[in-house]
Amino acid sequence: MKLAREGSGDGPLIQGFARGGFRVDDNIYTALLITPQRADGWTPPPVEALDEAALAPLLALDPPPEFILLGTGTGLILPPRALVAGLEARGIGVEPMDSRAAARAWSVLRGEGRWIAGALYPL
Repeated sequence: MKLAREGSGDGPLIQGFARGGFRVDDNIYTALLITPQRADGWTPPPVEALDEAALAPLLALDPPPEFILLGTGTGLILPPRALVAGLEARGIGVEPMDSRAAARAWSVLRGEGRWIAGALYPL
């Protein structure tokens, strides 16, 4: 499946899904950390064990992201309450959804110029 950018947001674009992963530029990522500046492969812990340390590259973004799109795999899994509370204390929201929806939302929101980050679990 191919995704199209909505508008003119700069930075990495999730172009679609290929070989069980996310296609960004010329790379395929099974799991992905993505910011307006870069996309990197990721080895995530189980969603139930997700903490701020696992999201450190996203939290280092300057300025901090408005929120983090959290793609939890093939279905929605709510992140740990401690993680959500910790991020909200930093002024960063968390938007959990399945990973395909998060990939589509990334393109739309970045096209609007939103300063966001994404952590996407495998499809």
